[in-house]
Amino acid sequence: MLKQRILTALVLLPLMIGMLFGADNNLWAAFSGLISLLALWEYARIAHFTTIQNALYLLVSAAGGGCLYFYNQQTALPLWAQIIVLLFWLIIVPVWLKFKWKIKANLLGVMIGWLLMVPFWQALIYLRPDSHAAGTLLSIMVLVWIADIAAYFVGRAVGKRKLAPIISPNKSWEGAIGAVICVAIYTTVLQHQGWLPVILPWWQTLCLAFVLTAVSICGDLLESWLKRAGGVKDSSQLLPGHGGVFDRVDSLIAVLSVYAALMACFGVK
Repeated sequence: MLKQRILTALVLLPLMIGMLFGADNNLWAAFSGLISLLALWEYARIAHFTTIQNALYLLVSAAGGGCLYFYNQQTALPLWAQIIVLLFWLIIVPVWLKFKWKIKANLLGVMIGWLLMVPFWQALIYLRPDSHAAGTLLSIMVLVWIADIAAYFVGRAVGKRKLAPIISPNKSWEGAIGAVICVAIYTTVLQHQGWLPVILPWWQTLCLAFVLTAVSICGDLLESWLKRAGGVKDSSQLLPGHGGVFDRVDSLIAVLSVYAALMACFGVK
């Protein structure tokens, strides 16, 4: 398993970095669209869409995304949609995790899939308008990875109080606090070096770090709950040793969607 994880990472990491810094806008939109479609396919499998339903779902999603990008040249969701994204991740998802709602292969399930993946895809495009902005997008991705790694190791070392014992028994409050502290340090360093994409007062930067860390954890927990409710261990086996694409981008979906929505709502980028 470890060998598979390493080999898969050795293939995927250079591909991701190469596309992030080297692809033109259209190629990047297609690449990030592929990631989103694969995660959507896995989501539909978790929700127990039939094979035909899933195929139609992906076909309609791909066609709609293509029209959105090529015909409207849309690189950011409209303001009303960004507000819905914020309401979904900041209010609805925590309530969802508390009451442990289940999804089904119905119209609501279709809409939730789009609410997860369309803002994610649009955020990948919006936050990287060209290759010169790749570092900005990468800095937000690194924030998510730091939160994930810190939560894991701090939780493993000193974790005692379970964060969500039914959804994800290994996650702890201590790990979550460790993630917040590490992300706060990371964003402080970025701000000091002038590497943050937006200039904010120090306390606002820490507030943003806290919100994004909390959203990252919620994204991870939501995907864990969807799998548990759907009776599956991994979203798929597309990535040997890593499970599926949805397994790897669950926190990124949440954080990039919320970050892009905040930037759009406050008129900054």
